[in-house]
Amino acid sequence: MLKTFAPAAIALAILTTACSRPAEQQIETGGADPRVIQARGTLAESEQATIAIFQSASPSVVLVVSRSVSSFNQEEIGAGTGFVWDEAGHIVTNNHVVQAQQIVVRTPGGEDVPATVIGRAPQYDIAVLRLERPTGAPPLPLGTSNDLQVGQATFAIGNPFGFDRTITSGIVSALGRQLPTQQGREIADVIQTDAAINPGNSGGPLLDSAGRVIGVTTAIYSPSGAYAGLGFAVPIDTVARVVPQLIESGRAPIAGIGVMAADQAIATRLGVEGVLVWQTARGSPAERAGLRSTDPQRGIMGDVIVRAEGQPVRRLVDLTNTLDRLGVGADIDLTVQRGNQTVELSIPIEDIGSGEGEGQTGRK
Repeated sequence: MLKTFAPAAIALAILTTACSRPAEQQIETGGADPRVIQARGTLAESEQATIAIFQSASPSVVLVVSRSVSSFNQEEIGAGTGFVWDEAGHIVTNNHVVQAQQIVVRTPGGEDVPATVIGRAPQYDIAVLRLERPTGAPPLPLGTSNDLQVGQATFAIGNPFGFDRTITSGIVSALGRQLPTQQGREIADVIQTDAAINPGNSGGPLLDSAGRVIGVTTAIYSPSGAYAGLGFAVPIDTVARVVPQLIESGRAPIAGIGVMAADQAIATRLGVEGVLVWQTARGSPAERAGLRSTDPQRGIMGDVIVRAEGQPVRRLVDLTNTLDRLGVGADIDLTVQRGNQTVELSIPIEDIGSGEGEGQTGRK
């Protein structure tokens, strides 16, 4: 992409040279004295810190290029960002960045290395790549998202619009956001930042002032499709839990109990505050525990999950977040409203499978 700007750069250089000649001539013929260049002095501490973060982290941030052939036999090319995860050279990026037939990683040195997707977690929009040959770049240091505070500094390094190795800075502008995915699930505890994030930044690292990865940039809110001040990153605590599973088995378990929730609009019309059980999957923990489904033909409303682990459940995301936090193999304690009765249940959490989804049209 940068090559397309070469003629303009040359023209600018020629123009600059041409404009400078009269000034040089004026100096030689005894014209005005040349301006004295003032000494810069020491850079501000904040500038030095930003420079150090970029110099340390950027060699481990790569451009991820995806290529596919459409049904009309036209090549479709997309681009995003990734970063070196471990000493083995695995690359972490967004799942939506690598929805293509061919993946190539371009290193900061300009080398194109073929890559293979070895694991996907669509429910978190995370994917892991294995390179055909290692780049030798070191893995980025990991931080934690558990102790982030609104107002602390953030730095995003990526390839917005294909302009590689771009750093932007900002702050954590909010915490605890929910971000919907194509799986009908919502990613919990998403970090909101005002560091400029644009198309092409997806999958890149969001860093703190110590240069540690605190999130993976994944989405922007923008009516125009470009930066509008709101960017979002998957928290590193979630990423650090999911990536080892992707490297080991190619997928991350989806924690669930096997219920299909009623559409929120239906629940609202019925005056339900909570998760209305529309259906339970055959043989699922929910069915074994006796959760009751809704029967619209007979006008029978199913169980309504109103609390999970003692905390209120007002929306589906409240339930799925708790399931994710507890994980497969644990039990979840639910409070269920069944007609005029309140029922307490403890239900084992199982892996409901990567193809089932977790939303109102899938199982939980």
